[in-house]
Amino acid sequence: MASLSIRDVYKTYPNGVPVLKGVNIDIEDGQFLILVGGSGCGKSTLLNMIAGLETVTKGEIAIDGKVVNNLSPKDRDIAMVFQSYALYPSMTVRENISFGLNIRKVPKNEQTEIVGRVSKLLQIEHLLDRKPGQLSGGQRQRVAMGRALARDPVMFLFDEPLSNLDAKLRIEMRSEIKLLHQRVGTTIVYVTHDQIEAMTLGDRIAVMKDGIVQQFGAPQEIYDSPSNLFVAGFIGAPPMNFIEGKLVEQGSGIGIELDTGIARSVLNLPFEANKVRGHIGQEVVLGLRPERITDARSSHDGHGHELQRHAVKVDVIEPTGPDTLVFAQVNGKRIVSRVHPGANPQPLNNMDLLFDVSKAVLFDPKTEERVA
Repeated sequence: MASLSIRDVYKTYPNGVPVLKGVNIDIEDGQFLILVGGSGCGKSTLLNMIAGLETVTKGEIAIDGKVVNNLSPKDRDIAMVFQSYALYPSMTVRENISFGLNIRKVPKNEQTEIVGRVSKLLQIEHLLDRKPGQLSGGQRQRVAMGRALARDPVMFLFDEPLSNLDAKLRIEMRSEIKLLHQRVGTTIVYVTHDQIEAMTLGDRIAVMKDGIVQQFGAPQEIYDSPSNLFVAGFIGAPPMNFIEGKLVEQGSGIGIELDTGIARSVLNLPFEANKVRGHIGQEVVLGLRPERITDARSSHDGHGHELQRHAVKVDVIEPTGPDTLVFAQVNGKRIVSRVHPGANPQPLNNMDLLFDVSKAVLFDPKTEERVA
């Protein structure tokens, strides 16, 4: 296992195009780091720089305290699993797993022991004599992981390994990768554009956009307290609701004006007025997760907090089985809530929704940064 330290790292291509702009990330031995973001955010470039496949323009990358900027990939003691599996089609599974061991001239008896141990761990012992063309996508991904495991590196790097799998298999392989990490305890850096993978797999998540880490932290911390509008909208499915409205004083507290098309009202907010006084009377963006807007039947009195009832006109419903997503208009923008299927919401009908603001987040619409 090994720690990873990325300090003030920049990457600029020879044509002058900046890709990474001062990335800072630190993880401890055995942690599972997720680099997540949309296409072109720089996450794969950063992974390749950790692997030694890309050079560092400025800054330092250290593995277990040792700066590796000038070390070749083979000297970094890491193993990489690619999106394309990168298996040799003419070799059997056994030969694919042991390929790296052969290159390093590991004795045959040791190779046999390692291949047996790794294949048992990944439950592919019965596939050892098959070739990649005879395997399913999930089996090929296990073989690619087996080849990496056989090296027993200090760190694994995964580059969108599940992108080529269908939805059901992705869910199964997510569990396999998490179980694998629990068993071997090796440090993992994992690149994905899928925020569900990020939330379910990582100990730490770095949300990236335009070559900048927008937020770095534990999954629940990022989910509950996103640092800006981009993170709030990127993490979560369905994403966080953004309600734009004027912040007003409400008795001894504050609130945000609501217009649901049925009635105008004020949603009371839990923030201390003195902490957001500079925004009172101005337009703000209130962030609320869909599960915080619900109906009386599924609320169970919310989460131990006072719930505020507001009537809306239902636009669209999406039954999912365990709950139903209800879309409605608030302040001219569509919001989504999670309600109990038994609430039986109907499109174009009015419906009372309960708002739990205990985990509400307030953003400045100009800077897009969180203010409360």
